[in-house]
Amino acid sequence: MKIIVCIKQVPATSKVELDPDDGTLRRQDIERKTNANDLFAIETALRLREAAGGSVTAVTMGPPQAEEALRDALTMGVDECVLLCDKRFAGADVLATGYTLSQGIRLLGGFDLILCGKQTTDGDTSQVGPALAEHLNIPHVAWAHSLTPIPGGLRVTHDLSTITQVSEMALPCLITVAPNLCVPRLPSYRLHKAIEGRPVRLVTHSDLPDKSLTRYGIKGSPTTVVRTFPPEIAGTRQILCGDKAAALYDILMEKKFISGGN
Repeated sequence: MKIIVCIKQVPATSKVELDPDDGTLRRQDIERKTNANDLFAIETALRLREAAGGSVTAVTMGPPQAEEALRDALTMGVDECVLLCDKRFAGADVLATGYTLSQGIRLLGGFDLILCGKQTTDGDTSQVGPALAEHLNIPHVAWAHSLTPIPGGLRVTHDLSTITQVSEMALPCLITVAPNLCVPRLPSYRLHKAIEGRPVRLVTHSDLPDKSLTRYGIKGSPTTVVRTFPPEIAGTRQILCGDKAAALYDILMEKKFISGGN
């Protein structure tokens, strides 16, 4: 089974800056990590490979530093990685991101299964996976929490708004993985040492089958940012010692959340 896992590098902090011109995140100088939900997709792919054989390729779209997320995937056990990196991809919304990923995956050749995380922590749309499936014209299921190989496909249990549904998916298909499907394995130190110096495949706009600039980045994004603001910083904490009930009562009285009584 040839499996592709789409992952993303996201900010590891709430202290982010926004570009005042286009409303996009400034990602260059902030702490970064692999999107937590994508770790479940990686683990699911590795377990399917262990059960059915084949290969796992991790794909991401992002700036050069997004290679860090791909190397994290290598230390978990994926076979190879691909970075879609070009300034012309910057500022993409869901539609343009899904299209860029679809073009990168077409460039790689055939596949049996694409796995994505439930959603990213910086966008929270849960739409890139389904958009990618539509661009590739393949069936998809979102938020799967059980996945079992069957002849010619997969049996998938997934949650809808009011019911839990079991679907039998023919390959090729795309599935987004819910966090309760599995527990991601820890990175391997042995693999970390083994991949040192291993190159990550870089794909730019000029490599893709469709070279129309109207489909990528801000030019290919039909949605526009009307207003942007950084997340609010959490308020200060106060630690109570000694008679905590009395101290809490005094604080609530001072803030007039409660009134005194006999």
